[in-house]
Amino acid sequence: MKADVIKLDAAKAGEIDLDDAIFGLEPRADILHRVVRWQQARNQAGTHKVKGRSETSYSTKKIYRQKGTGGARHGDKNAPIFRHGGVYKGPTPRSHAHELTKKFRALGLRHALSAKAASGSLVVMDNVDMPEAKTAILAKAAKNLGWKRVLIIDGAEVNDNFARSARNIEGIDVLPSIGANVYDILKRDTLVITRAGVEALEARLK
Repeated sequence: MKADVIKLDAAKAGEIDLDDAIFGLEPRADILHRVVRWQQARNQAGTHKVKGRSETSYSTKKIYRQKGTGGARHGDKNAPIFRHGGVYKGPTPRSHAHELTKKFRALGLRHALSAKAASGSLVVMDNVDMPEAKTAILAKAAKNLGWKRVLIIDGAEVNDNFARSARNIEGIDVLPSIGANVYDILKRDTLVITRAGVEALEARLK
């Protein structure tokens, strides 16, 4: 499939052929959902922790005799039935990550790119090189292009001046091609990829 290429000032810079096997698939929500869940599970801290019966600071002495009180039988105050007692089978620190094959993760990235292309939310730029780091210049260009919540994917390296200009603008995120991922792509309204980014992604996903 063909796509128009533009410059940062919105001027046309020719056309580019996008690989249909990467940008022309019929997006499947189930594949995207599985990959996003895998990403989010890996990012979950898993630092939740409660005290068990052996960790609460009460005496371990039996609170009253076993028989003859008319009440239930109890041991010490650390039992889960008592206030401030240990929690039974409570959460402990653990990893929430689960396995997902490399082929499936790559397939999810193809479907995410195809979803943006199918919805008309994919923009291809010639490059994002800037001679100097000026936030005001980039902010004005983004406003003229109608960018509000946008992810920009460059080649192997992001132009330093562009990255420094973008980091103070709300709604603009920049990644090198190796950092492209399904969650970040789907979270933004617009996906912008440079020529170098397209080449890098096609080489990565073929």
